[in-house]
Amino acid sequence: MMPGNVKIEIFSTDALIYLLVVVAVTFFFYARRHEHLRAPWRQISKRRLAMASLVILCVYVVIGLMDSIHYRLPVSDNDTAKPTQYSPEIISLLDYVVAPLREGVEKTYSAPFATHLFAKETIELPDGTSRRGYPRLVYGGAHLDDPETQRLPDIIKTSALGIFQGVAVSTVLIVILMVWIAKNNHQAVRSTASDIFRGRTEVPWAVILGAMSIVIILIFLAIQLGSKYHILGTDKVGQDVFYQSLKSIRTGLVIGTLTTLVMLPFAILLGIMAGYFRGWVDDVIQYFYTTLSSIPGVLLIAAMILMVDIIMANHPDQFDGIGQQADARLLFLCIILGITSWTSLCRLLRGESLKLREVDYIQAAKAFGVRNIKIITRHILPNVMHIVLITVVLDFSGLVLAEAVLSYVGVGVDPSMNSWGNMINSARLEMARDPVVWWSLMAAFIFMFTLVLSANLFSDAVRDAFDPRIRKL
Repeated sequence: MMPGNVKIEIFSTDALIYLLVVVAVTFFFYARRHEHLRAPWRQISKRRLAMASLVILCVYVVIGLMDSIHYRLPVSDNDTAKPTQYSPEIISLLDYVVAPLREGVEKTYSAPFATHLFAKETIELPDGTSRRGYPRLVYGGAHLDDPETQRLPDIIKTSALGIFQGVAVSTVLIVILMVWIAKNNHQAVRSTASDIFRGRTEVPWAVILGAMSIVIILIFLAIQLGSKYHILGTDKVGQDVFYQSLKSIRTGLVIGTLTTLVMLPFAILLGIMAGYFRGWVDDVIQYFYTTLSSIPGVLLIAAMILMVDIIMANHPDQFDGIGQQADARLLFLCIILGITSWTSLCRLLRGESLKLREVDYIQAAKAFGVRNIKIITRHILPNVMHIVLITVVLDFSGLVLAEAVLSYVGVGVDPSMNSWGNMINSARLEMARDPVVWWSLMAAFIFMFTLVLSANLFSDAVRDAFDPRIRKL
């Protein structure tokens, strides 16, 4: 069990992530009290693909939040008179949950579900002689006496156990949810179950429950298999690739969400000001974002990242360990991406504000002497929020992919931080080996593809619901 006297470590990105969670929860309760916000979300809840995607996104978010709770473990010391000493290593709650994956480090490469290393080495025999061969892994398949004959039956048996556990847990959750739905609808549980499985409910509960069941089964399957094998192999230094893929989720979510916190103030403030005030204000803001857009984005990001690296290298005393330094670089990358990506939303808000300032009720407010700041906050801003929301959800997947590209060219997150971009960058050299080491690239592709596809499908539903030109009334 995890010791109770751990020392909590709060990274800068951790604080911003949970601030974003508080904002999202506050917006949820605010939207529940306003019909004009509740109606589009009801329309989204009727979309099957959107609800299935939301289930997958929730799993990613939970993993990311678990990886955002950091702490230090106490160093074992029998002398209770001295103050507690803590380990220099900072780990997260996700590290604690998947401890077997984190601690099961092999010597070097091993293929998925392998019991031996991927490359031949010199093996010392009991009689003192040596030969070339594939050494046994320390953790992967270590419980097998004869891997050649026992591995496949053991994988099948372990998979069956994981599937059985997943089906049992998902069945219990489905029954609990059906009872809850029946209670809210004042129906019998049997009639509610019949309506759900025949697709006669307004919310596609059958799709939600099906996606939830598949996710739960995959989780238990990964738990059972991951405790005995490296299900996605290991990398050059022997770390579990599946563990690296899970740790990379937080990096992708941070890039996709915190960047919007930096981007939105610039885009909303300058876009609305340019469209509402027009004149010289509009000219100055247009000149500013046109100049910024004319600079190649990758070159600007690379130059700013290199400046940040120099500053961090000259002031190492400002960061408590490698983890804090890597987190600071991640935060700076979010800031830089936000500064360089607000121009497109600013253009959209400027055009919408130019149109809104001419409508009758805003002209009437001006005639009655209402202050400009009140007109902007009471009339302009609420009427452009659908554009802001649509842009945010559509840009999320683009920012996740941008991190992979930037890390691939060497100006992304810190090399010591787990990210899909770093995994792809390291796999670039592995693909030149013979035989090919393909599993690191495949793992990064699968996890990133699933997140981006789910985000795109959900953002399509958000766009259709909030865009007044195409949404259904």
